[in-house]
Amino acid sequence: MTNSKEYHRLLDLQELEVDLFLHALNSQFGYDFREYNKAHIIRRLVFRTKALGLNSITELQHKLLHEKGFIETILRDLSISVTEMFRDPSFYIRIRKEVLPILKTYPYIKIWHAGCATGEEVYSFAIMLQEEKLLDRTQIYATDFNPIVLETARKGIYPIARIKDYTSNYQAAGGTRSFSDYYIAKYDSVILDQRLRTNIVFAEHNLVTDSVFTEAHLIVCRNVLIYFNKSLQAKVVALFKNSLIKGGYLGLGSKESLMFTGLADQFVVIDEKEKIFKLKLQ
Repeated sequence: MTNSKEYHRLLDLQELEVDLFLHALNSQFGYDFREYNKAHIIRRLVFRTKALGLNSITELQHKLLHEKGFIETILRDLSISVTEMFRDPSFYIRIRKEVLPILKTYPYIKIWHAGCATGEEVYSFAIMLQEEKLLDRTQIYATDFNPIVLETARKGIYPIARIKDYTSNYQAAGGTRSFSDYYIAKYDSVILDQRLRTNIVFAEHNLVTDSVFTEAHLIVCRNVLIYFNKSLQAKVVALFKNSLIKGGYLGLGSKESLMFTGLADQFVVIDEKEKIFKLKLQ
């Protein structure tokens, strides 16, 4: 049985291996995960190490550096890709009621969906904007650092097995039509209406290393900050602040907050439960 001293030594060794792995990932491939939540990173790397039958994260690092294409597997593992259409329907209801009526006063609207993953929530917004007669004068920028998930998002093709849940979410989010109006079923997949993509631009953008992306009326970045450490959270919220017009809106995930970013006083709370904020005019 491993004693406490030996256990902590092994933990320290594992953390050192992870630090070296992340340094190699950044220096060789330009992806910086060093300020992500360490527990999340360790879980994902340990999972991949065991799945491959390797003995250590050091062996995983060797595979990363010497096996062509293995970087794609690591990016999939470390990406934040847990998403679904109309996730947290109450959030969409509040956006419809509190934010969209204000956005309707602008002749042209820019929305930045940061950390869009495979795109389900981006298309959810497109559907909602369509129903509110806003999509034609809205440009949606959907970004993620991972080109693999962006390719899935661009295609707008999703497993048909998830449609029952998506339909339920859509209805709970205040949808005004039949959800089946927005897709066609083909074999075991559904293909979203291509017209929804007309005003969406999918692009690579890394919240960790890249700068201001656009001047947006609304930024949506839900359930991404929880994977960052406090320092990186503050940096990214500052990026969002500088990417919003005065009076622009920010939507975060239900477990996320501006509290420890040093920028909470720059925003007005529109809905604390749904984590919707408005950048102050002054």
